[in-house]
Amino acid sequence: MSVRRLAPAELQPKAFAFTAGNLAFAEKELKKYPEGRQASAVISLMWRAQAQAGGWLPEAAIRYVADLVGLPRIRALEIATFYTMFNLAPVGRHYVQVCGTTPCMLRGAEDLKEVCRNKIGEQGHVTADGKFSWIEVECLGACVNAPMLQINEDNYEDLTPQILARILDDLAAGKTPAPGPQIDRQFSAPLGGPTTLTDPSLAGGAAPVSGLPAAAPTQPRAD
Repeated sequence: MSVRRLAPAELQPKAFAFTAGNLAFAEKELKKYPEGRQASAVISLMWRAQAQAGGWLPEAAIRYVADLVGLPRIRALEIATFYTMFNLAPVGRHYVQVCGTTPCMLRGAEDLKEVCRNKIGEQGHVTADGKFSWIEVECLGACVNAPMLQINEDNYEDLTPQILARILDDLAAGKTPAPGPQIDRQFSAPLGGPTTLTDPSLAGGAAPVSGLPAAAPTQPRAD
């Protein structure tokens, strides 16, 4: 893994503190752990701090969380720089994470990255309006629907360059494109619908439910 460093000082806010709602969340998290073990909440609280800061984790937020959980600040910094879930520099309001692992790569991830370069810029660049940035990441766990990417908390799957360009244009226009598969499939179901176990006679004559055969009726035991 490459070295991960904090954003330059000119991008760092001078201070950070949880909102009232997030502070209540933090207090609830801390109570989950035995006395003296509150440092165990550091990851969940840094994750909440990142969300509050707009998708990235400033140095002031790392120090704030460290003090809140009773952890040396250097230890909190080590955690923040180790886990790539923490962004150490500002990101766009629409943070695009393109999966570049083998299944997605074989199905066209390189073309998706080219769309991001054309629409957004190079990796890590935040557009002038603050709306977009993107990065290549490792497997996001939706290999069967490759190629795919994640924008903020939503997955967009079964992509083509044309579909991705439309999604980015819609987001830029303030629209909310539907997440999930972008072709005619339900979740990770086979393309074109079920291809096996489709004979109703296999289910005792009952009609399939949601494309799957109903369970066969239970036969009484003959003792």
